Parts: sequence; structure tokens; C-alpha cells
Amino acid sequence: MVRGRLLLDAWAHNNVPGLETFFTPWHAVFYSGFVATAGWLCWLVVRNLRAGRRGAAAVPVGYGLGAIGLPVFALAAMLDYGWHTAFGIEQAYKILFSPTHLVLVSSMIVIVTSPLRAAWADRDRVAPGLVKLLPAILALAFSTTLVLLFLQYANALIWGPQAIVANLSESPDGRPKEIENFLSAIMVTNLVLIAPLLLVGRRWRVPPGTATIIFLSAAGLAAAITSLRSLSVLVVMLVAGLLVDALVARLDPRDSRRGAYLTFGFVAPVLLWLSYLGVAAIYAGQLPDIVEFSTGIPVVTGFLGLTLAALMMRHPSSAGINRIPDRDGAERLVRDDVQPEQRTG
Repeated sequence: MVRGRLLLDAWAHNNVPGLETFFTPWHAVFYSGFVATAGWLCWLVVRNLRAGRRGAAAVPVGYGLGAIGLPVFALAAMLDYGWHTAFGIEQAYKILFSPTHLVLVSSMIVIVTSPLRAAWADRDRVAPGLVKLLPAILALAFSTTLVLLFLQYANALIWGPQAIVANLSESPDGRPKEIENFLSAIMVTNLVLIAPLLLVGRRWRVPPGTATIIFLSAAGLAAAITSLRSLSVLVVMLVAGLLVDALVARLDPRDSRRGAYLTFGFVAPVLLWLSYLGVAAIYAGQLPDIVEFSTGIPVVTGFLGLTLAALMMRHPSSAGINRIPDRDGAERLVRDDVQPEQRTG
């Protein structure tokens, strides 16, 4: 719900010229989503208070930072009104650097990732599957979308097929069009999309379907920003998501399985950007002229993903190990692959 309202506001700021007031239908829709989210978190706390919990114990596990993020977001919203009154309504890339907007998006990420932190703290969830992990996956997908929203200038998903092929082809002056910006956008977008998958693999067995959810969420943002002018991005990310999810099912990439985790870090970006370039070529009806770019881009993104996987893995001595409290309060070490019924002291 909140994600759809945010995409509507992102569409307005990028496609509706002459916005001159803070009080727009899109702001109303967006902020009403915040009110609904705040009401939900407050209801969780009230429910725990009625159950006899007091103080910090009334806040559900994983939702503490979200509870802090609510007043921060509300304060930033009031300051945002003052900012717009003083400096006007931003459009295009200016909106991405407004101090009040930066506080808004930071607090939003803290709030919406509460289900992810709650699931992360639940040590009985060893291999929960997509259905049980869905709230956490959706939270991760939304936060990924927020990051890409504020990296529009480095988001390769907003380029249409014709522009992609043109950027990787010879221009009349012998120089590809906007090649530096385009290549930089691919590398940044690659890291933003692959990092959430590696994060899930650092904690759980990645459920197939995770990549498709995250990729389609990012595609929805790109479609909103471009006012649905490049719907091919939905095809690209659907194809890439299905391929990467098939890779997940084949490799089972967890950082307790170091070889599979590192292999996934390399191959997943290769599949993603081969899909990106392949679908663009099909839609444009031609291949890029410069073969080095179209063949080398997936390899470079693969090495970046491999590097990121190596950085995110835990040390071999602690990979797959969790600290589990016994009934007497003492902690003991248990591997991720040990089932809950086997954890008796």
C-alpha cells in the first residue's frame, strides 16, 4: 500500500510540470499511507500493552527502530512543508537532494524494514520458505525501491530499449551516446539489486521467488518514473527474476555454503544484465554495434557481485552459527541448518 502511494508521488514529481504547492493529491495519497502505517504500528504496541507487557517490551521484536522512525518521519514531513514554502516544489533530480526528503526516505526505510528485522531476530526460522518470509521479502523489496528512487540519476532501469542499444553503438562522431553515465548507472543498479539477495542468503536459505519480487518492485518504480513509456523494463525484470530464482533453486546460496554463495554472487548479475541487454535488443530490433560492451558488461557486473558476496560473507569460523539462549538464559552456538526441534540443551 505504502509502496504504491510512493510510486504515485514519484510519478507526479517526474511527469507533472508546474507543481507549485505542497498540497497536491499525490502528497495527500502518500502521507495518508504513512498515517495508515503509523496506525498499524501503534495498534501492535497497544495490543501488547493489553497483553500485560510494559515499557520497551510492548514494542514487538524488530519494530523498535520503526517506532523511532515514526516521529522522525512526522517531523521531517512538517519541515518538508516549510522547505517547499520557502524554496518551492522540486522536480526532476533536485527532489533527490532536498534535505527534508533525505530524512523522509531514511526514516521510511527504517520503518518499512521492521518486518525484516523481526524475521531476522526469529531464530526458529531456519528455512522458512517464501510464504512465511514474504513480509520480510516485501519489506526488503520496498527498501530497495526507495534506494533506487533516490538514485534515479544512476538507475539503469529507466532507459528504454532504443536508448540502451544506441548507448552501446557507434554514433556519427564515432563516440557512443552518453556512454559514461550509462555504464555507471548499470554498475550502481547492479549492486543495489544484488545486495538484497545476498543479504537474505546471509541469514536464511533464499526462497525461490525472492529475486522476482525484488526485481519487479524495482521495475515498477522505473515504470512510474518514466510514466509507463518503457514497459519493456517489466519484461526485462520478470525474465531476469525467473532466471535468478532458478539459479537460487539450483545453488541454494547461503553463506554457510561458501562456494554456492560466491558462485551466486557472480552468476546472478550475469543473468540479470544478459536479460537486460537481450530484451533491449529484441525490442529495438537490432544488436548494439560495439560487441565489447554487450559481451563485457555482464562479466564486469558479475565480478562486482562476486566482490560484494565476498565482503558480505561472515568469517568461516562463524558462518552459519547463531547464538541461541537456553532456558536458563545462557547462550550456546547453533548452526543455521539445525532444525528447531534439535535445539534442546
